[in-house]
Amino acid sequence: MKLPALALLGCVPCAFAAFGITTSGDNMLMDTGGGLVVTIDTSNGDITSIDFDGTELQDSSKFTQLSSGLGSATVSSTVDNDIGVVTISTDTITHYYIIRSGENTIYIGTHASAEPEVGELRFIARLNKDALPNGVTASEVEGGAVVEGSDVFLVDGQTRSKFYSSVRFIEDQVHGVTGDGVGAYIIIPGVGYETSSGGLSSAVSTLVRLITDIDNQGSAQQEIYFYMNSNHEQTETYRTGFFGPYALAVTTGSAPSGDLDTSFMADLGLEGYVPASDRGSVSGTYSGTLDGEDVTIGFKNDDAQYWASASGGSFSRDSMKPGTYTATLYQGELEAGTGSVTVSEGGTASLALTSSLDTPDSTIWSIGTVDGTPSGFLNADLIESMHPMHAWGPVTFTVGSSADAAFPMAQFKDVNDPTTILWTASSSSEIGARTLRIRTTSAFAGGRPRVAVNGWTSDAPSAPTAVDSRGVTRGTWRGLNQVYDYTIPDGTLTASENTISITIISGSSGDSFLSPNVVFDSVELF
Repeated sequence: MKLPALALLGCVPCAFAAFGITTSGDNMLMDTGGGLVVTIDTSNGDITSIDFDGTELQDSSKFTQLSSGLGSATVSSTVDNDIGVVTISTDTITHYYIIRSGENTIYIGTHASAEPEVGELRFIARLNKDALPNGVTASEVEGGAVVEGSDVFLVDGQTRSKFYSSVRFIEDQVHGVTGDGVGAYIIIPGVGYETSSGGLSSAVSTLVRLITDIDNQGSAQQEIYFYMNSNHEQTETYRTGFFGPYALAVTTGSAPSGDLDTSFMADLGLEGYVPASDRGSVSGTYSGTLDGEDVTIGFKNDDAQYWASASGGSFSRDSMKPGTYTATLYQGELEAGTGSVTVSEGGTASLALTSSLDTPDSTIWSIGTVDGTPSGFLNADLIESMHPMHAWGPVTFTVGSSADAAFPMAQFKDVNDPTTILWTASSSSEIGARTLRIRTTSAFAGGRPRVAVNGWTSDAPSAPTAVDSRGVTRGTWRGLNQVYDYTIPDGTLTASENTISITIISGSSGDSFLSPNVVFDSVELF
């Protein structure tokens, strides 16, 4: 007979006070010996109870699981040398929960030979909100009215969404939720993101991306996530193989360190796990990026991805799986150059990257910074944590007197179209045949900019590559970076005031903030 998980709570503290793994009917209990007891349903691998010193942290109606649940699975366990391993297997998934004696951390690894049919590959801890009420405010949606789709809500006059909890993977090693004297945290240490793919991205599919995805949602449950493969603003195919290591750590409230030692996992025989001894590294130099901009080096192939923050003209990245990688030099979040490097087991490869970004020798004027982001533009500081439904309207920007903060970070065909730029040449040398360049970081519903200058109108640019996601209304500007150059004929610009109008065109339709749109990176005249 299968006992309800919550019915076991009365006997768990006394019966399972020592480290180990035991099975009773369809319930497998992992006891850390440090106050944490986790119950797993042996029919499908769901975690149905997380008892921490007598406090139930697991939601009773929705469970902690991989993807949306595996449906059915084979569950087995081993205990050896104060390490307990639960293995959950299907035809395409091998998922591991691992405990060490005295540690209130569930170490996790996931091997996938194919994307699960039951949803995106992600780990979701669906927790007891009464015990863990404190999550990310921007992703607290309980009691909200739907604003868009089924994932953006209005709560107490604020827009909320699980997407607004996103943090760039390169910066997101620990995230979690807390309650009175307790916290539950996802840890993604070291190489935990190396097999991940998809996600809210900032570059084309052949290059490495700086991606983000959902960390938390507060509804009737308190949910924390680790996204492995995501279709949110997806710009590349999914990877398969070993995902992680990652962990679910339970504490007395404070956040754990992201520097989690997982080296012991090398001896557990986990499918697809690559130990540190079988890895290599890259060190190198870069040049040609814009002064003052953050520089990141990305590495990518079909099997893995990595990032390294760079400064002072040099960079290094360790713990890489052997293979040949496309390396990308990022100026901010804009691809500035690429190269190729081959990593060998135990070796250190050298690589020199140089920016090949197409930039004019000089500009007559520019708006924004060429960095792959709308940073500094109107509402750019808000868009990652709220829906753009607050007041927008067509903007008139005057070169020389308007600040960049007056220029819209996004333009929606049905909301704030057109954007008008007014400019008066300071000398006759500034007019004549010129190029207007508009860089964008993402587009929705085939949106792209078309310009009119005084009495002249540009040709219609081709539609950008489609990305199947709502993008900016989900809290991201990261998509496919695009460059649009418009050659302004001689005789069009004048020595008096010039009017440049930017409109959004598309063969697709949509209403309000779901009308065709783009996110701006920069505008230059040269």
